Formats: sequence, structure tokens, C-alpha cells
Amino acid sequence: MKHLKALDHYFWKYRYRLFLGIVFIVISNYFAVLAPQVTGYVFDVVQRAFGIVPKKATVEYDWLVNWFIGFAEQHRSISVIALCGITILVLALIRGVFMFLMRQTIIVMSRHIEYDQKNQIFQHYLTLDTNFYKTHSTGDLMNRMAEDVSRVRMFTGPAIMYLINLISLILMSVYYMVKKDPLLTLYVLAPLPILAVTIYVVNTIINKRSERIQALLSDLTTNAQESYSGIRVIKSFVQEKAMFQFFEKNSDEYRDNAIGLAKMEALYFPSMTLLIGLSTLLTIMIGGIYAIYDPTGTKIGTIAEFVMYINMLTFPVGAIGWTASMIQRAAASQKRINEFLQTDPVIVNPPNAIKPTVQGNISFNNVDFVYPNTGIQALTQFNLHIKKGQKIAIIGHTGSGKTTIAQLLLRMYDPTVGSISIDGTDLRQMDLQELRRQISYVPQDVFLFSDTIKNNILFSPAAGASINGETAVMAARYASVEKEIEHFHDRYDTMVGERGVTLSGGQKQRISIARALAKDPQLVVFDDCLSAVDARTEKEILGNLSVYLQHKTAIIITHRIFTLFDFDTIVVLDEGKIVETGTHNELLSLNGYYAYLYEQQLQQEREEG
Repeated sequence: MKHLKALDHYFWKYRYRLFLGIVFIVISNYFAVLAPQVTGYVFDVVQRAFGIVPKKATVEYDWLVNWFIGFAEQHRSISVIALCGITILVLALIRGVFMFLMRQTIIVMSRHIEYDQKNQIFQHYLTLDTNFYKTHSTGDLMNRMAEDVSRVRMFTGPAIMYLINLISLILMSVYYMVKKDPLLTLYVLAPLPILAVTIYVVNTIINKRSERIQALLSDLTTNAQESYSGIRVIKSFVQEKAMFQFFEKNSDEYRDNAIGLAKMEALYFPSMTLLIGLSTLLTIMIGGIYAIYDPTGTKIGTIAEFVMYINMLTFPVGAIGWTASMIQRAAASQKRINEFLQTDPVIVNPPNAIKPTVQGNISFNNVDFVYPNTGIQALTQFNLHIKKGQKIAIIGHTGSGKTTIAQLLLRMYDPTVGSISIDGTDLRQMDLQELRRQISYVPQDVFLFSDTIKNNILFSPAAGASINGETAVMAARYASVEKEIEHFHDRYDTMVGERGVTLSGGQKQRISIARALAKDPQLVVFDDCLSAVDARTEKEILGNLSVYLQHKTAIIITHRIFTLFDFDTIVVLDEGKIVETGTHNELLSLNGYYAYLYEQQLQQEREEG
């Protein structure tokens, strides 16, 4: 239950709805407990009419029922019975109205809380750093925001409503039962302690199993999500059967645990029925004995009244198990949600963050970096100084640390040792959003949203820039993808499908480049962004970029050597260290690692040609 305290601020936010809902529940139940009293009075009227009870007995009813009785006594017995029937119907209608208002306040409040909580979780997800997403699966993230929040909603809505309902109805019913006949009430309610013990034992088991089931559901969701995303790989390697068996295994484990939980919960309802049945039997038996041996004491009307109270308590008492189960499940789900909400991002804005205008002067000063989730040393004693307007190439084999440089520059990570500064300001002192807003980044892993080509290109316009089609066209032209877009049926309004699945690899890369160019920053970082294009298109793009980047600072990360682009400096990396720097001709004259890479590339091109 302690995990559900995280919801207190939501209840405070919607306190008026909650308060009104409680009031409507109490009023609804108040009119509900009046019906048995009116029914008991009818039985007493019939007894008096047949002479079973010789005189009018003192009644112990609610003040409103007493007022009604005073009015009804002025009529004949037949008219009284008809009047009582109409009154019971009116009481039911009034109760129904307040039940409607009760749901309109409590259940609607739970929907508002669900909305707020999903927004809170999603907003928090957006603040978490890159390392968090490397260590948590997408399926688990989705499950916590969807399934777990839905279970919490069952607590903030139905569980609270039923809990208040059963407390108020039980208290009112027991109050009037004790007021009418304390000893009979004691006999009737005797089975309830057994019910309380049963609820406690079963709910302890349910709580543990609910946590296990939620974890299994996250695994199942992750398995399905990965299969959908990688369906082309699965089909190309003919692994449909293997993937289905893997999914089936996870599904079987989830099913077995869910069925086990359902069986455990199934103990509630037979237990409720048995105990309610015992209470009804005790009411009729003991009340009947009293009526036989003392006709002027316990009356038939009292027995009928108690039977109605017991049957009225059937749903709330039965709902104790259901409500407790919902609360336990919600607590387990809220615990999982809290784990993420209480996860603080490692990369955060500093106090009094600086918001400078980026010019493009970059300095890496004795930077070491170790990936926190793997312990891999990506960079060692990395020093690089780039002046405004320079074009820098960073070359090296896979795993040499090239992409790490881009991630550090965008402050996806902070250096383990050393510092990085732009225009003399340490990145850790700069406003995160302002920093990233002024840098265009083309990632190695291209990602397109399931949206139109235009919206993908204009995903991140420059600050203050207007979003329009001309910007998208210009960016597509520089990225050498304009002609292909023009041949699409809907041109720039063409939907690209999930992750750009309807486009070729080269088209996706070039649209990703266009997205970066549309931003029009002073600093551009390209991370191996031409790996999926042919030689002719590569030459065309490099020609366009040389024009576009004329007065901008650019870092082009690649495993290929571009001889057609005039770089100010080429940095050669190997195992996280700079092994060579210089221009293309200077590095060739050294006849070192760069020359070796260049010779390998030429040989590969000759073999492919």
C-alpha cells in the first residue's frame, strides 16, 4: 500500500470530485437501507391485520421511515401496503440517481488521473538519458505506461468507489440491525471474522503473484515488439517457427501464472456465497425460533428486514475480495511505475544553465569515456580542437570510438574524464535543449517516424523558423533525394510507414540528412550517413554538402575515405585513440594507418568494379 502514496497528489488535485463522490455514495446507501425498514413495516402491518400482533408495537426505524409510518397509519391496511410498494420504488429510483452521480464523479476522476499519469510517465521518459534506454526494453517501457497505469486506474476508480460503498453500506446496515435486535445481529454476523481471515490470506498470495504476472507480461510484450520490428530478418532467415516457439514459451508461462491467480481469486466468490448463505440461514432459523416462542418480541417483519440487509450486503461483502485484489494489483503496478518515476536522469541541466549562441569552436580536452552499461573504454586521452567553419573527418574501423564522439558532443553522455567545450563554454554548463537545438545530427542508425516525408524532414526546424514546404524541398535537394520524392504519388505528403519501412535504405538515409539540413545550424555532425548510397549519389551529396557547409562547422564521421571532399583535418582513430591527423595528402605521405585504410578501400573498390 505504501507504493500507492505516490497517487496522493492526484487525489488532492481532484479532491472536489472525490469528496462529491463520497457524498453521493453515502446518500445512495442511505436510501438503500431504508427499503428493508419499509418492508419490515409492511410485514408488521399484515401481522396486525390478521391479529397475529394484537397491538401496535414500538418501532425502531430511521427518522425518515418513522415520518412515513406516521403518514401511512392514517390509511387502511390495503392502502398502506400499496403506499409502501410505491415508496420502495421511489427509494430505488433515488438511490439509482445518486449511484449515477457517484460514477460520474469517482470513475470520471479515475480517467483524469489515468490521463495525467500517462502524461507524467511519458514526460519522464523523455527526460531520461541514453544509457537508460540501453538497459531497458521497449516492451517493458510500454507495458508500464499502458497495462500498469490501467491497473492503477482500477484502484483510483472502481476500487475506491466499491471500498467506500461497502464501508458505508456495512456501517449503516449493521447500525440499524443492532438498533433493532443486537443479539440477532451478533448471530447473523458471526461468520464475518472467518471472511476477514480468508481475505487476508488470499490477498497476500495475490499480491506476490500479481508482481510476477506483470513482469511476465513485460517480457511477452518485449518479445512481440521485437518480432514485429524484426519481421524481415525473421522471414529472411526462415525463423518463424523458432520465434513462435519462443513466444509460445513466454505466453505459456504467463498463461499458467495468470490461471493460477484466477484460481486463487475464484476462492473469493464461493466463500462469499457460503458465508452469506450461512448468515441468511441463521437469520431465518434464530429469528423464527424467537418469533415462535415470543410472538410479541421478535416479529416476522424484523426477520424479513434482516434477510434483506444480509442480501443487500452480499455484493459489498463479496466485493471485499475483488476490491482487495484490485488494490493489491494496483500496488504492484504502482511499484513498477515508481521505479521509473524515481529514476533520475544522469544527464541534467545545471543550475543557472548558460544559453549561448553556438558559433562552432569545439575543444575535446583529455577526454576519456567508459560506457556505464558495458564497461567498454571507448575513448582514451582524446584531444581535438576544431575552429569555427572547419570541416573535420573522423575515420576509423568499427568500434574505434567514432560514434562516441558525436554522442559526447550532443551530451548524450558526459565524459568519464576530461571536458568538452563549445566556444569556450563547458557543455556541462550549457542548457541541454539549447545545445541540441543548435546542432544538427545525422545518426548512424536512421530513424524515421510513421508520418509524411515533409513532417519527417521538418521534424526539428531552427528556433524561430517557420515550418513550410520550401524548407523541406531545399533540404531534400541538398540531400539528393528531391527527384525521388517528386516521383512518389503524394510527393512530400507520402506516408513513409513505421520506421520508414516503405523506403529503401538509401532513401531513408538521405531523408535523415535532409532533416538535419532543414534545421540550418552552425554545427553539423554526420555519423556514417552515406553507407547505404551508391557511388554516384555519394558524389552528388558530397558536392551539395560542400556548398551547404561553406560557412558552417562540420564533423563527418565515417569508415570510408572521401577523396572528393576537401577536409581541413582528417582524424584517424584506433581503439579510442588518435593515431594520425592531417590532410589527405599529408596522411598518405606518412604511409601509416591512414594509408593502409586507403589502400584497403581502393582494393575493395577494384574488386567490386
